[in-house]
Amino acid sequence: MRFPVGVSIPRREGLAKVSGRASYIDDTAHEELLYGVTVRSTIARGRILSIHFDAEFPWSECTIVTAADLPGPNLVAAILDDQPCLAEVEVNHVEEPIVLIAHQDRYEAERARQSVRIEYEELDAVFDPVASTKIIKSCVIKKGDTAIAFANADHIVEGVYSTSAQEQLYLETQGVVAHCDAERVTVWGSMQCPYFVHKALARLFERKVRVVQVETGGGFGGKEDYPSILATHAALLALKSGRNVKMVYDRAEDIAATTKRHPSITRHRTAVGADGKLLGMEIEFVIDGGAYATLSPVVVSRGAIHASGPYYCPNIRVEARAMATNHPPHGAFRGFGVPQCLFAMERHMDEISRVTGIDRVELRRQNFLKEGETTATGQVLREAVPLDSLLDRALLESKYYEKKKQGRTGLGISAVFHGAGFTGSGERYLKSVASLERVESGKVRVLVSSTEIGQGTNTILSQIVAAEMGIAVDAIEIVQPDTDLVPDSGPTVASRTAMIVGGLLAEAARKLKEPGVSRASAHYVQPEGVAFDESTYTGDAYATYAWAVNIAEVDVDRLSGEVRLLDFVAVQDAGRILHPVLAAGQIEGGAAQGIGFALCEEVVYEDGRVRNTRMSDYIIPGAVDLPMIRVFFEESISVHGPFGAKGLGELPMNGPASAICNAIADQLGIPANHTPMTPERILACCNLSSV
Repeated sequence: MRFPVGVSIPRREGLAKVSGRASYIDDTAHEELLYGVTVRSTIARGRILSIHFDAEFPWSECTIVTAADLPGPNLVAAILDDQPCLAEVEVNHVEEPIVLIAHQDRYEAERARQSVRIEYEELDAVFDPVASTKIIKSCVIKKGDTAIAFANADHIVEGVYSTSAQEQLYLETQGVVAHCDAERVTVWGSMQCPYFVHKALARLFERKVRVVQVETGGGFGGKEDYPSILATHAALLALKSGRNVKMVYDRAEDIAATTKRHPSITRHRTAVGADGKLLGMEIEFVIDGGAYATLSPVVVSRGAIHASGPYYCPNIRVEARAMATNHPPHGAFRGFGVPQCLFAMERHMDEISRVTGIDRVELRRQNFLKEGETTATGQVLREAVPLDSLLDRALLESKYYEKKKQGRTGLGISAVFHGAGFTGSGERYLKSVASLERVESGKVRVLVSSTEIGQGTNTILSQIVAAEMGIAVDAIEIVQPDTDLVPDSGPTVASRTAMIVGGLLAEAARKLKEPGVSRASAHYVQPEGVAFDESTYTGDAYATYAWAVNIAEVDVDRLSGEVRLLDFVAVQDAGRILHPVLAAGQIEGGAAQGIGFALCEEVVYEDGRVRNTRMSDYIIPGAVDLPMIRVFFEESISVHGPFGAKGLGELPMNGPASAICNAIADQLGIPANHTPMTPERILACCNLSSV
C-alpha cells in the first residue's frame, strides 16, 4: 500500500504481541543478574533515627545501598529537583524509598527486605491540600473584569466539585534492568520517555549514560516520570555490586508507591445573563500534589488553562494551585489535570441549567467557543471549532430527544476540548529532533525517541513517512528508542506524537526525497503567530485544540445505588484521522478509563497509605460493566499537523465522567459532584436529598 494515510493498515508490532514473541523487561535475560528491592518508609512524615539489619539474615550475600552511597546529588532530576533519590534524614510520605537491596535470588531479596527495621521520630502529617500551606505551583489566569460581570448578572451560580486519585493500572508493572561499568551506565526499561530517564541518570552518575526502551505494556502517563526513580535505584545497585540488576515491581508495590492522577477540588462561581450567556467565571482549582513536585507544575497549569471549558466568556479569573501534602507524589495520568477541571465545568453547566431553567443542550450551544473568539488566556482561535456539528451528531446518534421524551433513564452531556502538544512555549524549549535515514536494503529507518506503549506510535509514524515519500509502509523501519541511536524528539506525552513528531518526520521525509540525500533531520520551530507569555498566562496556550461531545445514558437502581451504563456516544474532532481503527481504539480505551474515573476507580488513602493495592479491591470496569462505546469522528483539518492531524490520545479521557455524573443527576435529581460516584455515594446523596 503506497499511500496509507487514513487507512487502517495492520499494526506494525501487532503480530509479535498476539503471538507472544514480544519480549518485555521481565522476559529479558542478563548474565550475572541480581534482583533489587526497596525498603520504604512506613510513616507519612518523620525523621529517620536508625536503620536495623536483622542479625539472623546473611547480609554478606546482599548488596545494600543507602543515601550515603550516592555518587552525585541526592535528587531525582525533574522540574523542581525537590525529590531525593533515597531518604537520608527525613521522610515525607509513606513508601518513600530509604534502602536498596540486591540479591541473586529473587525470593531471598524479598526476605532481606523484610529483615530491615527503621526507627523514626514521627511528625505531624498533612493530607488535605486545602489545609496545606506549602504551594508547589500556583498560577492565575485573568481575562476581562469579573467584578463588572457579577455586578450585572441576572443569575449567580456556585458549585463545588471534587475528584479522587486514580491509578493508571497499566498491564505491565514498572520494571528496569541496569548495568554500570567504569565508563557508562546503561538502563533498559519499560518507559515512555527515554530522555527523561537519561537526564536523571546523568545528574547522578559521573559516567556516560545509555537508555533503551524495551517493549512496554502500557503507560498512560504513569511511566513518564516514575521510571527515572526506578532507573536510578537499579543503577545504584549495579554500580555498587558490579553486576546487572533487575528491579520489577509486583502489582501491590506498583499501586502503593508510584504516582497517580491528582485528587482535585474545584470551586465555581459564575455570572449568567437572563438569556443564558456566560458573563463571568471565577474558578478555584486545587490539586493534591503529594510530597514532591514531580509533574504537578505542568498538571496544574494545563488544568487551569482548560478550567473554563470550551465556552466563550468575556470575563474569567482562574486561580489554580498544586499543594504539597504527605501523600505519595501524584504525577502524570492521561489528560494531565484536564479530566478533573472539565468534570467540574461540565457538572457546573448542568447546575447553571438547573438554576436558570435554560435547557442544558441549548445552554451549551449558545456559549460554545467559535472560530475568531478568545479562550481564557486570550488566545484567538484561528482554526475551525466544530462543536455545533459535534453536538448535533451526538444528539442524533444517541437518539437523545427520543429517550428524553420517554423519561425512563438518565441522560448526560459533556462538551470538552484538549490542547495538542506541550503547553505554551514547551515545544520550543524541547527543541525536538526527528531523523530518517536510508539503509543498504533500500528501506527507510525512523529515528525518534517516541515510544510505542500500546497506542500505535510505530504504525502512525510509518504511515506518515510512507505517505510523504510515496513508498510502501513495509519499506519503513522503526528503530527501537535507544539514546545511543535516536535523537531527542521529546517525551511520548501531551497528545503530541502524531502532530509534533509526525510533523517533523513529514518534513524530514520531504528532505530525504531529494536526490543524493541519505539522511535527513527536522528540528522543531515554533509556528509564526503562536506565542504564549508564561508570566501572565496569556496568548496561545496551544497551537491547536481537539474537541469532543459525549452523551451517556444510565439507569440507576434506587435501592442499591448501582449504575448501569446503557449507552455511551463519543463524537470527536482530532483533525485528519490517520488510522481509523487505532483512533477508535484510543477513544474506546480513554472512554473506558473515564467510565472507571466516574463510577468505581478510587485510590483509598488512610494516614497517607494506599489501602487498596490489589486488583481485588482497586476496582476497574470489566467487559460486563461497559456498554458498546460508540465512536464517531468529524474531521476539521489543522495546519499544524501532518496531513491535517491533531493530537488525540488524551481527549477521550476528558468527557466521560461529567457526562455520566450528569446522567445520574438527571435521573435521580442528586448533586453527583464527586468522582467516583460509587453506589455508597449515590445512596448517601439520595438520603440527603430526601431530608
